[in-house]
Amino acid sequence: MKKTLLLVALVGMTTAALGQRGPGFGIKAGLNYNSNGDYIEATQTAAENPDRNVGYHIGVYGKLGNQVYLRPEIIYTKTKSDYSGNDFDMSKLDIPVLVGTKVIGPLHVFGGPAFQYILDTEFDGISIDDIENDFSVGLHFGVGVNLGGIGLDLRYERGFSENEARFINRNITSVEDRLDTRPDQLILSLSINLNKKKT
Repeated sequence: MKKTLLLVALVGMTTAALGQRGPGFGIKAGLNYNSNGDYIEATQTAAENPDRNVGYHIGVYGKLGNQVYLRPEIIYTKTKSDYSGNDFDMSKLDIPVLVGTKVIGPLHVFGGPAFQYILDTEFDGISIDDIENDFSVGLHFGVGVNLGGIGLDLRYERGFSENEARFINRNITSVEDRLDTRPDQLILSLSINLNKKKT
């Protein structure tokens, strides 16, 4: 927990500092349309793909540059995937570092790596502690529009590699089930620029 709080504080101060030197910093929130990777029961060889569910996110961002820009973000994300009626819930801290460019008028495109730190996972009411990597890396890319101090963007996120969570099946206590926590999601965000400079 202390490591998490320290990470949030350090990245938060860095983002705020970057934002204050450049043309913008602000807050953002929105919805995630998410699914994770395959779920494999210990007694089966076939993998089960999840149904997508809606989650949410809230965070802060900083922005440096105008025509071409750098935009680091810190986002708390809550997602849910449905495996035949069993829910997999995940809370994580996402830190995308995006590079973008204006295309025409208020339209811009962006992309970049997204660093993920898993805070909490739960499958069908069971807390999962055995995750292969608490830290992982993925990719964000998308398109957005800025109208004054209000921004709207749609992006896609995908984890680069499998990141398995292992847990004991309630019905079979001697073997472990496996679930790939790698994100695969569409993210719709509304942002508010708190800086008075034009973006």
